[in-house]
Amino acid sequence: MSRGVWVRFILVLGLLAGCAALAVNVKPNLGLDLRGGAQFVFEAEGTEQTPATAENVDKTLEVLRGRVDALGVAESVLVRQGENRILVELPGVTSDEEAQEAEERIGSTAKLTIHEVLATAQPEAEPSEEGNLVLPSDQGDTLEVGPTVIEGEEITGASAVQREQSVEWVVAIDFNGPGGRTWADITGEAACNPSGDPKRRIAIVLDGEVISSPEVNETVGCDVGIRGGSTDITGNFTSEEAKDLSALIEGGALPLELRAISDRLVGPSLGAAAIDASIEAGIIGLLLTGLFIVVVYRLVGLMATIALASYALLAYAMLVGLGSTLTLPGLAGFVLAIGMAIDANVLVFERAREEYAAYPSAGLRRALQVGFNKAWTAIIDSNVTTLLAAGLLFFLGSGPIKGFGVTLSIGVIASMVSALIIARVLCDLAVSNKGVNRKPAISGLGDVGKVRAWLDRKDPDIMKNRGRWLAVSGAATVFAIAGIVTQGLNLGVEFTGGRQLDYSVTNQDMDVEQARAAVSDAGFSEAVVQTADDPSDFTVRTGEISNEDEQRIEDELGKIGGDVSKIDDQLIGASLGEELRNNALIAFGVAFLAQLLYLAFRFKWTFGVSAVIAMAHDVLIVVGIFAWLEKPIDGIFLAAAMTIIGLSVNDTVVVFDRVRERWFASKPEDDFNVLANKAAVETVPRTVNTGLGTMFILGALAILGGDSLRDFSIALLIGLIVGTYSSVFTATPLVTYFHEKWPMSRVKKEKVERAPEDSGAVV
Repeated sequence: MSRGVWVRFILVLGLLAGCAALAVNVKPNLGLDLRGGAQFVFEAEGTEQTPATAENVDKTLEVLRGRVDALGVAESVLVRQGENRILVELPGVTSDEEAQEAEERIGSTAKLTIHEVLATAQPEAEPSEEGNLVLPSDQGDTLEVGPTVIEGEEITGASAVQREQSVEWVVAIDFNGPGGRTWADITGEAACNPSGDPKRRIAIVLDGEVISSPEVNETVGCDVGIRGGSTDITGNFTSEEAKDLSALIEGGALPLELRAISDRLVGPSLGAAAIDASIEAGIIGLLLTGLFIVVVYRLVGLMATIALASYALLAYAMLVGLGSTLTLPGLAGFVLAIGMAIDANVLVFERAREEYAAYPSAGLRRALQVGFNKAWTAIIDSNVTTLLAAGLLFFLGSGPIKGFGVTLSIGVIASMVSALIIARVLCDLAVSNKGVNRKPAISGLGDVGKVRAWLDRKDPDIMKNRGRWLAVSGAATVFAIAGIVTQGLNLGVEFTGGRQLDYSVTNQDMDVEQARAAVSDAGFSEAVVQTADDPSDFTVRTGEISNEDEQRIEDELGKIGGDVSKIDDQLIGASLGEELRNNALIAFGVAFLAQLLYLAFRFKWTFGVSAVIAMAHDVLIVVGIFAWLEKPIDGIFLAAAMTIIGLSVNDTVVVFDRVRERWFASKPEDDFNVLANKAAVETVPRTVNTGLGTMFILGALAILGGDSLRDFSIALLIGLIVGTYSSVFTATPLVTYFHEKWPMSRVKKEKVERAPEDSGAVV
């Protein structure tokens, strides 16, 4: 055995040790749907003078940050979304009263004012005159200040600067004409008081708190004041302190009104149940997948299973190391990627089996190395197309959809490291054993397998009936479209706007008809009421309603259902729902275009068109089945649909890669249809084995994953089955028809070389 193999093995151990240390020592960032709390989306509305630009909204965001800190909520999240929206997440805020109070406090328009300081005061003291205020100050004392003398709109700008020949940071403030004149007057009056006297200070107040109370500099003359329409606030600031204060002043001076367009209240029990269910599903799915791979591929299958376990560690370490937020759909994406991770190994093993069957005298290690080299292009192409779908979810999605895109991307990258580095090293060590080489059947690479042997004997001619297969695909698509047209789509609240409430009741005998009657008695006969897989859980979707209306629904349900627990509560404005729908359509359009362009570049445009038609066929069928079953089309379903695109093109690329390989190696008299048929048949074992491995994970999620993950898993199971069918029976027949009119050249666009036997490199 070469020294290079052991070096790579030691490096792999070091990588896994680092990942383990990271996983143990770094706490994951859990999304709100996994830890419970309140989530708000505010939209900023500007004026002609002050538009709601990204820059102005960022300044307002700093004001909101102070308000959230004042609520005492730990690990809160405040970020700008797009040009004029602000997302606020408050973990632990789980009651309607707390959420409503937080929304009112956070969403009120910022009001910045400037006051003369009259005296210091006790914290609980009453103002000496009407119109005065007693407020805590930035310097730790309490001040009594007079009425407002300068409004926030009279401040035209604030910035952190360093003046020439000085290392000190100051906050420079600019006023308009009236504001500048008033500033000169009040600083002139303050300058008439001795140094140290509170009356020599000026108070800048934001949200009822003095954020700065500087003393007028001794160089300023009595009754002269600071003139020129600008001033500097000094105070031995660091650069960060100066920037923070200037952001608060400028943000508080902006007349941006914040309008809440979405709010959501999530109970912490949902997150705990989802985490437990996903971990349980992941472990069971991993064990079943590993057992299946070991049965099929024996020793190298065992090595791949160990690498698969290391994949889970690697992906989790990447997740926490990058500081990514783990959401409920993201958790599903993380678990799903475990099933997808085995695909690269299956591709390699099937290729290695073929090589050993052709050249047994070259040995197992040589066969394995050639298997990695030959599978390289298919692995890269299939993973790149999945990354394209995940990337589009991240850039075009929002909230949990974005989180799913992140975790799926991490999963794909980790799976490639697991398959192409970790599994390769472990398998290389396994097949280098002399005992294994004497009995190659132990390795799992000694024969092509029962499925492949049976297919070789039968030699089915799939392309002979290509028209019939396309007719079946067309009929299935028509059936799906009929469901969409006749049944309509049961759009979730995130697309339609309104309020969605998830309840759990203690009365196990309460059925959905009783729940609908109770909601109707509460005055909402138009509400959509559905039951979940747990008969004691109900979902109510209405238009925008108040908390009082929601309480009325809960009370009516309690009359029949006993104790009622609210699991989830989300409100989304109609404008946001329309935007999400539009973004979803854009995401699908861009996904299809990106896949088309990539496949046209890697293969030929006819291959790209065939793959895109097959993808559209797969997605339409899944949407149609959901329409017929009246299942919800929501944000989580969108994540599933985008994943189906990745799964569909993944299977298609594997077939197309084999078609291209056979065509480039063919003779002039060889028929393209025959070669395409042979390629499709040769990839069936890989498709079956990979599909079953992924189905174990999805099946575990469907059974154990709870309501949201169950629908997600069902959509992916349908998509996986349909996508497996379409890669052979839709995409490949289409390519053969296109080839008759626009034939593919036999000239290679790229050269793939085998690596030297002991180099371990992939070229």
